[in-house]
Amino acid sequence: MRVIDLSHEIHPEIPVYPGTEPPALLAANTIEEDGFAETKISMFSHTATHMDAPSHILQGGRSLDQGGRSLDQFDAGHFWGCATILDVSCISKELIGAEDLAPFERKLQEVDFAVLKTGWFRYWGQERYFQGFPSLAPEAARWLGGFQLKGVAIDAISIDPLDSESLPAHHALLSKNIVIIENLANLDAVSWEYFQFCCLPIKFKDADGSPVRAVAIEGL
Repeated sequence: MRVIDLSHEIHPEIPVYPGTEPPALLAANTIEEDGFAETKISMFSHTATHMDAPSHILQGGRSLDQGGRSLDQFDAGHFWGCATILDVSCISKELIGAEDLAPFERKLQEVDFAVLKTGWFRYWGQERYFQGFPSLAPEAARWLGGFQLKGVAIDAISIDPLDSESLPAHHALLSKNIVIIENLANLDAVSWEYFQFCCLPIKFKDADGSPVRAVAIEGL
């Protein structure tokens, strides 16, 4: 069995969505002064490798058919399952269309998570990471929403363009209770066609999103 870390490390200098404060990690207690170490962490819920809940953009509701659920309202099993990579890294355009994903239709019928590999994670830490990154065209997101998926993940800052105000891809997926995982890393290290994907969020009340430790597990 091989476990592959697909998450970016959180530290004060990491890239954050434009306009968002970077995380702060303060040494609240130290072994030298207090006999134990403890860190005070302050950050936005959509920092680094993170998950979007339906309540990120939809009005809240406590049942599956009401939309707007927060992450703490999902069963923990929703964040684990079989996944496959949709390699679209050779597509030289900013919007990934439904026609670009159509070759993966058979695979999508067999998995819980679709992991979009655009190759953009290689620019993490560079200004380019926020410029012209690949995202989902609205019809592509609606097409993915037609499968029985638990989540859609991507190795870029967002599944919608940075200048999008209506966020159609987010709406198309989150309205189906398909969670979104953004800012994945290290997808080149995944070699299996199908693998187990785990992306457990922090469990806090009314969570509209949360950092996750996303991993791919081969050979489980």
